[in-house]
Amino acid sequence: MTKPKEINWYPSYATHHKIPFGSLVFKEQLDRIADSVRLIDRPPFEFLNGSEDINGTYVFYNGGINFGDDELERLLNWVDQGNTLVVSAVDFEESLLDTLNLNTTSVNALDNFNNEYQVQLVNPILNNKKSYKFDRPTTFFHFNEIDTLQTRVLGFIDAYRGENKAVEDSLINVIKQPFGDGEIILSTFPQAFTNYFILNSPNQDYTAGLISYLDYKRPIFIDHYYKSGKKFYTSPMYLLLNTKSLKWAYYMILIGALVYIIFEGKRKQRAIPTIRPLKNQTVEFTRTISDMYYENAKHKDIAKHKIQHFLEYIRNYLYLNTSEIKPEFIKNLAARSNNTEEDTTTLFNFISGLDKKSQINQIELERLNTLIENFKSNNQWKTKT
Repeated sequence: MTKPKEINWYPSYATHHKIPFGSLVFKEQLDRIADSVRLIDRPPFEFLNGSEDINGTYVFYNGGINFGDDELERLLNWVDQGNTLVVSAVDFEESLLDTLNLNTTSVNALDNFNNEYQVQLVNPILNNKKSYKFDRPTTFFHFNEIDTLQTRVLGFIDAYRGENKAVEDSLINVIKQPFGDGEIILSTFPQAFTNYFILNSPNQDYTAGLISYLDYKRPIFIDHYYKSGKKFYTSPMYLLLNTKSLKWAYYMILIGALVYIIFEGKRKQRAIPTIRPLKNQTVEFTRTISDMYYENAKHKDIAKHKIQHFLEYIRNYLYLNTSEIKPEFIKNLAARSNNTEEDTTTLFNFISGLDKKSQINQIELERLNTLIENFKSNNQWKTKT
């Protein structure tokens, strides 16, 4: 009850969530500067049905968004009438990218072991020399193919280079394209709208720069349908545990029931019979499996396991790497195991010969076992059992 609550890193992007990856702060700040902000909790296909009277900017941001062909077509028709569509997601569906002659690929993270990234705006008015850091592990995408005649680049993303250091690789992650009488803005960095990013100063400047491309005089519609966070709670337990008095009443009932079970159970409990623990039959099981292999004449499989155990014995007790069997390895192994180089070479030549065969006979298997046991018997470093 007294320990601090664990931070909820669930990427909800919901405008009513105060968790790090909710977007309550973004919604509150947008309300301050825009004339009209409206949350849309219906799918855009339904909302834009008969869209003659719906004009403005439609904003989507979430970890993943997939409209589908019919819904995307209705959205694009709405944009064509002079409206603005903003979509920010980790990646985009192929139909949208194909329509705008775009392609995306993931940002190379091989040298970015700290999972730190930086984003940067292009417009000089928005301080294009400054970068903004994001330090949560995730996969980011950038636009590796764009229509240079139609596309305007708004921002870059790259692995973090250091405080206020500019992006070096110029990986495009925010673009703007005209579409009919309207325009489309795409961003692969939806985290820019989350509480965690905005409240880490000076990252709020980046988010403010992004939304400066919106027309605040026209209505702004924020999608609340394509959000990972739950839009409503259906469980009665949420209502119970979200009210302090009801929550403690519920806890007291559980504690009382537990006390009743403990004391009442002590008086009425019957004698519990003694159950003996199961015997360790590992050795018997191993012997049974080995006998089955031997009776079925699977000499090759037995030899393979025998060789694997022998190499593991060398690694664990003689501390030698068995990945490459070279003359230097033979020499070191012979010295450490108190065997001659000739005997050691004979053993590994025999092992090499068996590896090349698809089948071996009983005599060869027994010969392998004899060579290995003789080798181990001379080992002056073997542990006492």
